Amino acid sequence: MARMSDETTPYDRMGGAEFFEALVRHFYEGVASDPVLRPMYPEGDLEPAERRLRLFLTQYWGGPTTYSDERGHPRLRMRHNPYVIDDDARDRWLDHMRAALDQTMAEQELDPSWEQELWRYLVGAAIAMVNAAPVGSPTESAAGLTLNQETQ
Repeated sequence: MARMSDETTPYDRMGGAEFFEALVRHFYEGVASDPVLRPMYPEGDLEPAERRLRLFLTQYWGGPTTYSDERGHPRLRMRHNPYVIDDDARDRWLDHMRAALDQTMAEQELDPSWEQELWRYLVGAAIAMVNAAPVGSPTESAAGLTLNQETQ
């Protein structure tokens, strides 16, 4: 009977720490110069955010549980709620993540099936973080507030 520790996780199959470090580093290289996304990171530099994302993705895909050991449950929607994340911000996030994933894939030759699974997850996560309707959308009230703002 195989022990759980003998099983290879998606984290391992994707390349472990080396893969996730490169992916997140490349992603934040793009975010650093993005006029919409960069203001969402209040730190003087992006290193704390880079570390949090790296630890989160590492844990999500079966690596060490450092993220939850240090921060508890991810509560992604709650942690992102202070920031206005509209369709433009989501698309920019995905553009930077796609570029980072493509670069990391080229460098590390990730199996395309894992790339597809990872990309599906990232797209779904980005969609789930949207918390603001576009200006002029049907969810905008006569007072000019989005439903999200009205219910807070």
